[in-house]
Amino acid sequence: MTDLETRAAPSRAGVLRRAAPALLGYAAVRGLGLIALALWSAARDKSAYTLLTARWDALWYTRVAELGYGYEVRLANGDVHSNLAFFPLLPWLERLVAAVSPLSYADGGFLVSLVASVAAAWGIFAVADHVYGRRAGVCAVLLWAVLPVGIVQSMAYSESLFTALAAWSLYAVLTGRWVPAGTLALLAGLTRPVGMAVVAAVWVAGIASFVRERRAGDADGPGPRTRARRVLGMLMAPLGTAGYVLWVGHRTGKGPLGYLDVQAGWRNGFDGGYAFARFVAEKFTSFPSALAGAGLIAGVASVVWLYVVGVRQRQPLALLVYTGVVTALALCASSYFGSKPRLLMPAFPLLLPLALALARLRLRRSAVVIGLVAVASAGYGAFWLNGSGPP
Repeated sequence: MTDLETRAAPSRAGVLRRAAPALLGYAAVRGLGLIALALWSAARDKSAYTLLTARWDALWYTRVAELGYGYEVRLANGDVHSNLAFFPLLPWLERLVAAVSPLSYADGGFLVSLVASVAAAWGIFAVADHVYGRRAGVCAVLLWAVLPVGIVQSMAYSESLFTALAAWSLYAVLTGRWVPAGTLALLAGLTRPVGMAVVAAVWVAGIASFVRERRAGDADGPGPRTRARRVLGMLMAPLGTAGYVLWVGHRTGKGPLGYLDVQAGWRNGFDGGYAFARFVAEKFTSFPSALAGAGLIAGVASVVWLYVVGVRQRQPLALLVYTGVVTALALCASSYFGSKPRLLMPAFPLLLPLALALARLRLRRSAVVIGLVAVASAGYGAFWLNGSGPP
Protein backbone atom coordinates (compact mmCIF):
# COMPACT_ATOMS: atom_id res chain seq x y z
CA MET A 1 0.00 0.00 0.00
CA THR A 2 1.12 3.57 -0.49
CA ASP A 3 2.54 5.31 2.52
CA LEU A 4 0.15 7.56 4.44
CA GLU A 5 2.33 10.59 3.76
CA THR A 6 2.29 10.03 -0.03
CA ARG A 7 2.00 13.73 -0.82
CA ALA A 8 2.60 16.79 1.30
CA ALA A 9 -0.54 18.63 2.35
CA PRO A 10 -0.98 22.05 0.70
CA SER A 11 -0.44 25.17 2.80
CA ARG A 12 -3.48 26.59 4.53
CA ALA A 13 -3.32 29.82 2.55
CA GLY A 14 -3.76 28.01 -0.74
CA VAL A 15 -6.24 25.31 0.29
CA LEU A 16 -9.42 27.08 -0.81
CA ARG A 17 -7.85 28.41 -3.99
CA ARG A 18 -6.61 24.94 -4.88
CA ALA A 19 -10.06 23.41 -4.32
CA ALA A 20 -11.99 26.24 -6.02
CA PRO A 21 -12.40 24.58 -9.47
CA ALA A 22 -13.78 21.43 -7.84
CA LEU A 23 -16.18 23.34 -5.60
CA LEU A 24 -17.42 25.62 -8.40
CA GLY A 25 -17.92 22.64 -10.68
CA TYR A 26 -19.77 20.82 -7.92
CA ALA A 27 -22.06 23.79 -7.30
CA ALA A 28 -22.82 24.04 -11.03
CA VAL A 29 -23.73 20.36 -11.34
CA ARG A 30 -25.90 20.30 -8.26
CA GLY A 31 -27.52 23.58 -9.29
CA LEU A 32 -28.45 21.98 -12.61
CA GLY A 33 -29.95 19.05 -10.73
CA LEU A 34 -32.08 21.32 -8.54
CA ILE A 35 -33.32 23.29 -11.55
CA ALA A 36 -34.30 20.08 -13.33
CA LEU A 37 -36.09 18.88 -10.21
CA ALA A 38 -37.98 22.18 -9.86
CA LEU A 39 -39.13 22.11 -13.50
CA TRP A 40 -40.11 18.42 -13.43
CA SER A 41 -41.97 18.78 -10.14
CA ALA A 42 -43.83 21.88 -11.33
CA ALA A 43 -44.98 19.99 -14.43
CA ARG A 44 -46.43 17.32 -12.12
CA ASP A 45 -47.96 19.84 -9.69
CA LYS A 46 -45.58 18.80 -6.94
CA SER A 47 -43.36 20.85 -4.67
CA ALA A 48 -39.67 20.24 -5.28
CA TYR A 49 -38.89 21.62 -1.83
CA THR A 50 -41.28 19.17 -0.20
CA LEU A 51 -39.62 16.31 -2.05
CA LEU A 52 -36.26 17.46 -0.71
CA THR A 53 -37.26 18.15 2.89
CA ALA A 54 -40.50 16.45 3.90
CA ARG A 55 -40.70 12.90 2.57
CA TRP A 56 -39.42 9.50 3.64
CA ASP A 57 -36.35 9.59 5.90
CA ALA A 58 -36.39 13.40 6.06
CA LEU A 59 -39.67 13.22 7.97
CA TRP A 60 -38.22 10.79 10.48
CA TYR A 61 -35.25 13.07 11.11
CA THR A 62 -37.44 16.13 11.67
CA ARG A 63 -39.67 14.16 14.06
CA VAL A 64 -36.59 13.26 16.11
CA ALA A 65 -35.52 16.92 16.10
CA GLU A 66 -38.95 18.10 17.19
CA LEU A 67 -40.17 15.35 19.53
CA GLY A 68 -37.07 13.38 20.48
CA TYR A 69 -36.84 9.61 20.45
CA GLY A 70 -39.71 7.26 21.24
CA TYR A 71 -41.93 7.65 18.17
CA GLU A 72 -42.81 4.44 16.32
CA VAL A 73 -45.25 3.14 13.74
CA ARG A 74 -46.75 -0.35 14.03
CA LEU A 75 -47.65 -1.88 10.69
CA ALA A 76 -50.41 -4.37 9.98
CA ASN A 77 -47.88 -7.16 9.38
CA GLY A 78 -46.42 -6.70 12.86
CA ASP A 79 -43.33 -4.71 11.88
CA VAL A 80 -42.42 -1.84 14.17
CA HIS A 81 -40.75 1.21 12.63
CA SER A 82 -39.04 3.05 15.46
CA ASN A 83 -37.24 6.37 15.10
CA LEU A 84 -34.45 4.89 17.22
CA ALA A 85 -33.13 3.51 13.93
CA PHE A 86 -32.04 7.04 12.97
CA PHE A 87 -28.76 8.28 14.38
CA PRO A 88 -28.88 11.63 16.18
CA LEU A 89 -26.34 14.06 14.69
CA LEU A 90 -28.52 15.38 11.86
CA PRO A 91 -31.57 15.91 14.13
CA TRP A 92 -29.34 17.66 16.66
CA LEU A 93 -28.13 20.04 13.95
CA GLU A 94 -31.70 20.60 12.72
CA ARG A 95 -32.71 21.50 16.25
CA LEU A 96 -29.72 23.84 16.57
CA VAL A 97 -30.58 25.67 13.35
CA ALA A 98 -34.21 26.04 14.43
CA ALA A 99 -33.12 27.34 17.83
CA VAL A 100 -30.87 30.12 16.47
CA SER A 101 -32.92 31.13 13.42
CA PRO A 102 -36.52 31.44 12.23
CA LEU A 103 -36.09 28.32 10.09
CA SER A 104 -38.13 25.17 10.70
CA TYR A 105 -36.60 21.78 11.45
CA ALA A 106 -37.11 20.76 7.82
CA ASP A 107 -35.48 23.99 6.64
CA GLY A 108 -32.61 23.27 9.00
CA GLY A 109 -32.17 19.79 7.53
CA PHE A 110 -32.05 21.23 4.02
CA LEU A 111 -29.53 23.89 5.05
CA VAL A 112 -27.33 21.36 6.83
CA SER A 113 -27.37 19.10 3.78
CA LEU A 114 -26.46 21.92 1.42
CA VAL A 115 -23.52 23.02 3.57
CA ALA A 116 -22.46 19.43 4.25
CA SER A 117 -22.59 18.52 0.55
CA VAL A 118 -20.08 21.29 -0.23
CA ALA A 119 -17.94 20.17 2.71
CA ALA A 120 -18.13 16.60 1.39
CA ALA A 121 -17.08 17.74 -2.09
CA TRP A 122 -14.15 19.60 -0.56
CA GLY A 123 -13.17 16.56 1.51
CA ILE A 124 -13.33 14.28 -1.53
CA PHE A 125 -11.12 16.73 -3.42
CA ALA A 126 -8.66 16.86 -0.53
CA VAL A 127 -8.36 13.06 -0.42
CA ALA A 128 -8.02 12.60 -4.19
CA ASP A 129 -5.64 15.56 -4.53
CA HIS A 130 -3.45 14.20 -1.75
CA VAL A 131 -3.20 10.77 -3.34
CA TYR A 132 -3.34 11.46 -7.10
CA GLY A 133 -3.03 15.19 -7.67
CA ARG A 134 -5.22 18.23 -8.25
CA ARG A 135 -6.78 17.32 -11.59
CA ALA A 136 -7.81 13.88 -10.36
CA GLY A 137 -9.27 15.60 -7.30
CA VAL A 138 -11.44 17.87 -9.44
CA CYS A 139 -12.59 14.92 -11.53
CA ALA A 140 -13.42 12.87 -8.42
CA VAL A 141 -15.64 15.65 -7.09
CA LEU A 142 -17.44 16.09 -10.41
CA LEU A 143 -18.00 12.35 -10.71
CA TRP A 144 -19.50 12.28 -7.21
CA ALA A 145 -21.73 15.21 -8.18
CA VAL A 146 -23.05 13.52 -11.33
CA LEU A 147 -23.95 10.20 -9.70
CA PRO A 148 -27.43 9.13 -10.82
CA VAL A 149 -28.58 9.45 -7.20
CA GLY A 150 -26.72 12.73 -6.73
CA ILE A 151 -29.95 14.56 -5.95
CA VAL A 152 -29.83 12.91 -2.50
CA GLN A 153 -26.86 15.16 -1.73
CA SER A 154 -29.33 18.07 -1.63
CA MET A 155 -32.00 16.30 0.41
CA ALA A 156 -32.55 16.61 4.17
CA TYR A 157 -30.95 13.18 4.52
CA SER A 158 -27.75 12.29 6.39
CA GLU A 159 -25.69 11.08 3.40
CA SER A 160 -24.00 14.42 2.69
CA LEU A 161 -23.23 15.04 6.34
CA PHE A 162 -21.81 11.54 6.75
CA THR A 163 -19.72 11.75 3.56
CA ALA A 164 -18.26 15.09 4.66
CA LEU A 165 -17.23 13.72 8.05
CA ALA A 166 -15.89 10.49 6.53
CA ALA A 167 -13.90 12.23 3.79
CA TRP A 168 -12.23 14.68 6.15
CA SER A 169 -11.53 11.93 8.68
CA LEU A 170 -9.82 9.90 5.97
CA TYR A 171 -7.86 12.97 4.87
CA ALA A 172 -6.74 13.49 8.46
CA VAL A 173 -5.55 9.86 8.58
CA LEU A 174 -3.68 10.24 5.29
CA THR A 175 -1.91 13.35 6.57
CA GLY A 176 -1.13 11.96 10.03
CA ARG A 177 -3.57 14.11 12.01
CA TRP A 178 -4.84 11.40 14.31
CA VAL A 179 -6.86 13.38 16.86
CA PRO A 180 -8.92 15.19 14.19
CA ALA A 181 -9.32 11.84 12.42
CA GLY A 182 -10.69 10.26 15.58
CA THR A 183 -12.95 13.22 16.34
CA LEU A 184 -14.46 13.21 12.87
CA ALA A 185 -14.87 9.42 13.01
CA LEU A 186 -16.71 9.85 16.30
CA LEU A 187 -19.10 12.36 14.67
CA ALA A 188 -19.55 10.12 11.62
CA GLY A 189 -20.51 7.35 14.05
CA LEU A 190 -23.27 9.59 15.39
CA THR A 191 -24.60 10.15 11.86
CA ARG A 192 -25.19 6.75 10.29
CA PRO A 193 -24.68 3.07 11.24
CA VAL A 194 -22.05 2.82 8.52
CA GLY A 195 -19.90 5.08 10.67
CA MET A 196 -18.17 1.86 11.68
CA ALA A 197 -16.47 2.00 8.26
CA VAL A 198 -14.67 5.20 9.27
CA VAL A 199 -13.76 3.65 12.61
CA ALA A 200 -12.35 0.60 10.85
CA ALA A 201 -10.27 2.81 8.54
CA VAL A 202 -8.79 4.77 11.45
CA TRP A 203 -7.99 1.63 13.43
CA VAL A 204 -6.48 -0.36 10.58
CA ALA A 205 -4.38 2.60 9.41
CA GLY A 206 -3.25 3.26 12.98
CA ILE A 207 -2.26 -0.35 13.61
CA ALA A 208 -0.45 -0.45 10.25
CA SER A 209 1.51 2.64 11.26
CA PHE A 210 2.63 1.02 14.51
CA VAL A 211 3.64 -2.16 12.68
CA ARG A 212 5.56 -0.22 10.04
CA GLU A 213 7.39 1.81 12.69
CA ARG A 214 8.32 -1.30 14.64
CA ARG A 215 9.80 -2.89 11.53
CA ALA A 216 11.73 0.29 10.73
CA GLY A 217 13.08 0.61 14.25
CA ASP A 218 12.53 3.24 16.92
CA ALA A 219 15.30 5.47 15.60
CA ASP A 220 13.35 6.30 12.43
CA GLY A 221 9.91 6.46 14.06
CA PRO A 222 7.94 9.42 15.41
CA GLY A 223 8.24 10.66 18.97
CA PRO A 224 6.11 9.51 21.88
CA ARG A 225 3.85 12.56 21.57
CA THR A 226 2.88 11.62 18.01
CA ARG A 227 2.23 8.03 19.06
CA ALA A 228 0.09 9.24 21.96
CA ARG A 229 -1.99 11.35 19.56
CA ARG A 230 -2.45 8.33 17.33
CA VAL A 231 -3.63 6.21 20.25
CA LEU A 232 -5.98 8.98 21.39
CA GLY A 233 -7.46 9.30 17.90
CA MET A 234 -7.99 5.55 17.69
CA LEU A 235 -9.68 5.49 21.11
CA MET A 236 -11.97 8.40 20.19
CA ALA A 237 -13.03 6.98 16.81
CA PRO A 238 -15.56 4.33 17.95
CA LEU A 239 -17.19 6.40 20.71
CA GLY A 240 -19.95 7.82 18.50
CA THR A 241 -21.22 4.54 17.10
CA ALA A 242 -20.71 2.60 20.32
CA GLY A 243 -22.26 5.32 22.44
CA TYR A 244 -25.47 5.54 20.43
CA VAL A 245 -25.86 1.78 20.00
CA LEU A 246 -25.37 1.20 23.73
CA TRP A 247 -27.80 4.01 24.56
CA VAL A 248 -30.45 2.43 22.32
CA GLY A 249 -29.86 -0.90 24.03
CA HIS A 250 -30.36 0.75 27.40
CA ARG A 251 -33.42 2.66 26.16
CA THR A 252 -35.08 -0.49 24.82
CA GLY A 253 -34.00 -2.64 27.75
CA LYS A 254 -32.49 -5.21 25.40
CA GLY A 255 -28.83 -4.69 26.15
CA PRO A 256 -25.96 -4.13 23.71
CA LEU A 257 -27.84 -5.81 20.84
CA GLY A 258 -30.98 -3.72 21.25
CA TYR A 259 -30.18 -1.63 18.19
CA LEU A 260 -30.23 -4.76 16.04
CA ASP A 261 -33.78 -5.42 17.22
CA VAL A 262 -34.74 -1.88 16.22
CA GLN A 263 -33.31 -2.45 12.76
CA ALA A 264 -35.07 -5.79 12.53
CA GLY A 265 -38.35 -3.94 12.98
CA TRP A 266 -37.53 -2.20 9.71
CA ARG A 267 -36.52 -5.57 8.18
CA ASN A 268 -32.94 -4.34 8.05
CA GLY A 269 -30.09 -6.67 8.80
CA PHE A 270 -26.86 -8.15 7.46
CA ASP A 271 -27.45 -11.45 5.69
CA GLY A 272 -24.36 -11.59 3.48
CA GLY A 273 -26.33 -10.48 0.42
CA TYR A 274 -28.78 -13.41 0.39
CA ALA A 275 -31.93 -11.27 0.28
CA PHE A 276 -30.48 -9.02 -2.41
CA ALA A 277 -29.40 -12.02 -4.50
CA ARG A 278 -32.88 -13.50 -4.21
CA PHE A 279 -34.40 -10.14 -5.19
CA VAL A 280 -32.20 -10.04 -8.31
CA ALA A 281 -32.96 -13.66 -9.19
CA GLU A 282 -36.70 -12.99 -9.03
CA LYS A 283 -36.27 -10.38 -11.75
CA PHE A 284 -35.53 -13.14 -14.27
CA THR A 285 -38.98 -14.69 -13.98
CA SER A 286 -40.30 -12.54 -16.83
CA PHE A 287 -38.74 -10.81 -19.80
CA PRO A 288 -39.25 -7.11 -19.00
CA SER A 289 -38.03 -7.47 -15.43
CA ALA A 290 -35.10 -9.61 -16.63
CA LEU A 291 -33.59 -6.47 -18.15
CA ALA A 292 -33.69 -4.85 -14.73
CA GLY A 293 -32.07 -7.93 -13.23
CA ALA A 294 -29.29 -7.82 -15.80
CA GLY A 295 -28.80 -4.15 -15.01
CA LEU A 296 -28.51 -4.88 -11.29
CA ILE A 297 -25.93 -7.58 -11.92
CA ALA A 298 -23.97 -5.23 -14.15
CA GLY A 299 -24.12 -2.54 -11.49
CA VAL A 300 -22.84 -4.82 -8.73
CA ALA A 301 -20.11 -6.14 -11.03
CA SER A 302 -19.05 -2.56 -11.80
CA VAL A 303 -18.80 -1.72 -8.10
CA VAL A 304 -16.69 -4.82 -7.42
CA TRP A 305 -14.50 -4.09 -10.47
CA LEU A 306 -13.87 -0.49 -9.34
CA TYR A 307 -12.84 -1.74 -5.91
CA VAL A 308 -10.44 -4.28 -7.43
CA VAL A 309 -8.95 -1.58 -9.64
CA GLY A 310 -8.47 0.58 -6.55
CA VAL A 311 -6.56 -2.27 -4.90
CA ARG A 312 -4.39 -2.72 -8.00
CA GLN A 313 -3.70 1.01 -8.11
CA ARG A 314 -2.47 0.73 -4.52
CA GLN A 315 -4.89 3.14 -2.93
CA PRO A 316 -3.95 3.92 0.69
CA LEU A 317 -5.00 1.24 3.14
CA ALA A 318 -7.43 3.56 4.96
CA LEU A 319 -9.38 4.20 1.75
CA LEU A 320 -9.55 0.52 0.86
CA VAL A 321 -10.80 -0.47 4.31
CA TYR A 322 -13.38 2.31 4.40
CA THR A 323 -14.67 1.56 0.90
CA GLY A 324 -14.76 -2.17 1.51
CA VAL A 325 -16.86 -1.84 4.67
CA VAL A 326 -19.29 0.70 3.13
CA THR A 327 -19.72 -1.46 0.04
CA ALA A 328 -20.19 -4.68 1.99
CA LEU A 329 -22.79 -3.13 4.29
CA ALA A 330 -24.68 -1.64 1.35
CA LEU A 331 -24.73 -4.73 -0.86
CA CYS A 332 -25.05 -7.39 1.83
CA ALA A 333 -27.82 -5.80 3.91
CA SER A 334 -31.41 -6.98 3.69
CA SER A 335 -32.74 -3.42 3.59
CA TYR A 336 -34.94 -1.77 0.98
CA PHE A 337 -33.29 -2.66 -2.31
CA GLY A 338 -34.19 0.57 -4.08
CA SER A 339 -32.02 2.45 -1.56
CA LYS A 340 -28.80 0.56 -2.29
CA PRO A 341 -27.46 3.13 -4.80
CA ARG A 342 -27.98 5.81 -2.13
CA LEU A 343 -26.26 3.67 0.49
CA LEU A 344 -23.24 3.32 -1.81
CA MET A 345 -22.92 7.07 -2.33
CA PRO A 346 -20.51 7.62 0.61
CA ALA A 347 -18.11 5.08 -0.95
CA PHE A 348 -16.48 7.85 -2.99
CA PRO A 349 -13.04 6.15 -3.29
CA LEU A 350 -14.71 3.81 -5.80
CA LEU A 351 -14.70 6.81 -8.14
CA LEU A 352 -10.95 7.38 -7.94
CA PRO A 353 -10.03 4.96 -10.80
CA LEU A 354 -12.56 6.73 -13.03
CA ALA A 355 -11.26 10.11 -11.89
CA LEU A 356 -7.73 9.10 -12.83
CA ALA A 357 -8.86 7.97 -16.28
CA LEU A 358 -10.86 11.17 -16.79
CA ALA A 359 -7.93 13.32 -15.64
CA ARG A 360 -5.76 11.82 -18.36
CA LEU A 361 -8.10 13.00 -21.11
CA ARG A 362 -7.77 16.38 -22.74
CA LEU A 363 -9.57 19.10 -20.84
CA ARG A 364 -12.16 19.70 -23.57
CA ARG A 365 -12.99 16.01 -23.87
CA SER A 366 -13.33 15.48 -20.12
CA ALA A 367 -15.54 18.60 -19.89
CA VAL A 368 -17.84 17.22 -22.59
CA VAL A 369 -18.08 13.85 -20.82
CA ILE A 370 -18.90 15.47 -17.48
CA GLY A 371 -21.38 17.86 -19.10
CA LEU A 372 -23.33 15.11 -20.84
CA VAL A 373 -23.42 12.93 -17.73
CA ALA A 374 -24.49 15.92 -15.62
CA VAL A 375 -27.49 16.55 -17.87
CA ALA A 376 -28.47 12.88 -17.75
CA SER A 377 -28.02 12.80 -13.98
CA ALA A 378 -30.17 15.90 -13.50
CA GLY A 379 -32.97 14.40 -15.58
CA TYR A 380 -32.80 11.06 -13.86
CA GLY A 381 -32.70 12.63 -10.40
CA ALA A 382 -35.83 14.68 -11.14
CA PHE A 383 -37.64 11.61 -12.48
CA TRP A 384 -36.49 9.41 -9.60
CA LEU A 385 -37.43 11.81 -6.83
CA ASN A 386 -40.89 12.35 -8.34
CA GLY A 387 -41.52 8.61 -8.21
CA SER A 388 -43.65 6.82 -5.66
CA GLY A 389 -40.98 4.99 -3.67
CA PRO A 390 -38.32 6.31 -1.30
CA PRO A 391 -34.83 6.82 -2.69
